[in-house]
Amino acid sequence: MSGLNEEFNAKSIIHIDMDCFYAAIEIRENPSLNDQPVAVGGSTAGRGVLTTCNYIAREYGCRSAMPSFKALQLCPNLIILPVRHDLYKSESKEIRKIFKKYTDLIEPLSLDEAYLDVSEKTSNPYELARDIRNEIFEKRNLTCSAGIAPNKMLAKIASDWNKPNGQFEVKNNQIDDFMKKLPVNKIWGVGGKTSEKLSSLDVTTCSDLQQFDIVMLHKYFGKFGTNLYKLCRGIDDRIVVSNRERKSCSVERTFTHNVMNL
Repeated sequence: MSGLNEEFNAKSIIHIDMDCFYAAIEIRENPSLNDQPVAVGGSTAGRGVLTTCNYIAREYGCRSAMPSFKALQLCPNLIILPVRHDLYKSESKEIRKIFKKYTDLIEPLSLDEAYLDVSEKTSNPYELARDIRNEIFEKRNLTCSAGIAPNKMLAKIASDWNKPNGQFEVKNNQIDDFMKKLPVNKIWGVGGKTSEKLSSLDVTTCSDLQQFDIVMLHKYFGKFGTNLYKLCRGIDDRIVVSNRERKSCSVERTFTHNVMNL
């Protein structure tokens, strides 16, 4: 990968991901829930689903987008709280204020995660990520995880590495080895159908995918094949877009009855 995309590999990107954000806020607001399995989501009376849940609930197999009734089957003592949009939005704004103390180049992905470009800072990016996480905990009493890397894809992957309440860095000289061992479904843009197709080609790791040349990948995946060729080598030239419109709150809404027309 030497010599490829040097400008972007010189960057320092931090991806911050709040730990089970909605549930963590609810527990902070009601500390008696601290050692209980807690979820935020729809009622079991209808066809509600979980928006998120804390790590105690996840130990029972509960997860986001799971029907609430199924979550209660797995974890009978699960406390399911209603979604409070305004509270989560307000908290997200406060966390964004902390980000702005470290950089103006912030790209929010949702209420609970964002990219920060700290390339122009003289401080070590790993230490900056640690400082940001510490300040969020000290001022907001919430934990988050961070990934530090030369580009957005690697930073997002890295933020999952030491969750919860941890951080991980992929340095420029570590990219080759890191990518070779990485499961291919961790690549940005690889969803269910692409994963299935890759599996049919006996591709499970990025090392496997690197055996295909760009012509073959284009044959199998069209335009996205060109992207795959670069992404499986840890190359991602997307920049942090600070004026990017944030996605929705990612709240699941399931109707009580089937809806034929919207």
